[in-house]
This record gives sequence, structure tokens and C-alpha cells, in this order.
Amino acid sequence: MSNDFEAAAAEVKTFTKKPTDGELLELYGLYKQATSGENTSSQPWAVQMEARAKWDAWTANKGKSQDAAKAEYVALVNKLKPSYA
Repeated sequence: MSNDFEAAAAEVKTFTKKPTDGELLELYGLYKQATSGENTSSQPWAVQMEARAKWDAWTANKGKSQDAAKAEYVALVNKLKPSYA
């Protein structure tokens, strides 16, 4: 699973078109959960919109195992690939 995850993470960087902000946040949240585990950082202020959006995306995956997050990340990259590669 780890090799598939690393390949998917590398593949995202080769997309020729930028995914939507929502898709990027979903990718970010799954990636952080897969690589760092649970989000234990403090919640950014609401005025810090980008930091808050990223924090929320990561926290949305709370309770998900790192392996499950890796599998979901790979599936999401495979789903997005036809539209952005």
C-alpha cells in the first residue's frame, strides 16, 4: 500500500491542470492523515482562512487509520487523474 500511496502522491504533482480547491483540500486532508496521523495542532483562527481550511480538511479524517487514509488518497488520485493529468 505504501508504494501505491507514494506513487499517487508523486502523480498529483504531474497533473497538468489544477484540481478545484475542494479537491485539493480533500487530497491535503487525506495526505496529512496518512503521513502524520491524527491532527493534534490547535485550530487556527477563522480569519486565517487558508490555514483554517487545511486544518478542517485534516480534522475531517479524524479516527481514520493511516492505512485507510492512504487507500482513500490513492482512490481519489485515480478518480481525479482523467480530469487533470
